Amino acid sequence: MATGRMNDVIGLQQRLEQHGFVAERSFAATLLLTMEMRRPLLLEGEAGVGKTEVAKALARLLNTRLIRLQCYEGLDAHSALYEWNYQHQLLAIKLLEQDERSIPDKEQDIFSERYLLKRPLLEAITTTPAPVLLIDEIDRTDEAFEAYLLELLSDFQLSIPELGVIRALERPFVILTSNGTREISDALRRRCLYQYVDYPGFEKELLIVRTQIPEVPEKLARQIVEFVQSVRQLDLQKKPGLAETLDWVAALLRLGVSAIDANGVEQIMDSLSALIKTREDQAGMTRPVVEKLAASC
Repeated sequence: MATGRMNDVIGLQQRLEQHGFVAERSFAATLLLTMEMRRPLLLEGEAGVGKTEVAKALARLLNTRLIRLQCYEGLDAHSALYEWNYQHQLLAIKLLEQDERSIPDKEQDIFSERYLLKRPLLEAITTTPAPVLLIDEIDRTDEAFEAYLLELLSDFQLSIPELGVIRALERPFVILTSNGTREISDALRRRCLYQYVDYPGFEKELLIVRTQIPEVPEKLARQIVEFVQSVRQLDLQKKPGLAETLDWVAALLRLGVSAIDANGVEQIMDSLSALIKTREDQAGMTRPVVEKLAASC
């Protein structure tokens, strides 16, 4: 990589950190390409590793609007693209009954943009300056919905039968996230840059804790991260992610915990509701297990 470009990547790393997001050099390089090429970025990884935070940090960095489409099973195009305001249209039809214009003219008035309810995808391509569009947990949708996305991600335009083709005023910065619950189609992958987001290593997670919660004492921060890193090695249904780490730091500070050691096991046990999020996993965090983990910190 040329020196000038390397400096650009390092500069982006530093600016992201100023906005609360810690990124490795390779990740910052991918994000830089996403910004410059205006290609969508597909982020895959386990739930809780910080994928959604990428879009939030990018929006803060660019000082632009974040538009979020939260995906779910059964999501259809109308919920993501647009809907007609039927109540207002019915009222307009009543008011137009005495109008002497032709039926096509009346229809054109009823199906105009004033009665259009913009949903996240349409909102994203009609907003200026260019927003960050977060399509969160795309793997929760089905292949049919992915097909609706292809036109948007290929040409950044959408087709509305009553209005025609609506093209983007400015290309939004698009971030898609997936927890890997199903395979994303090759057609969608081809339209995106790609980055896998794993659980952070010790140094990165420690830096994130310092960045997000600067009031935590250095020694306690290191002990917390060591504890969490060890917990992730256990046979758990749901390993704690970054969000759980930060929640646990906040919980420990509120409980007045100053160290992760044998003397504070009771308070550690009391605070595990912020770190361990399933009944079965909490049942497995017995006192002997917690004592052993605390002793290793």
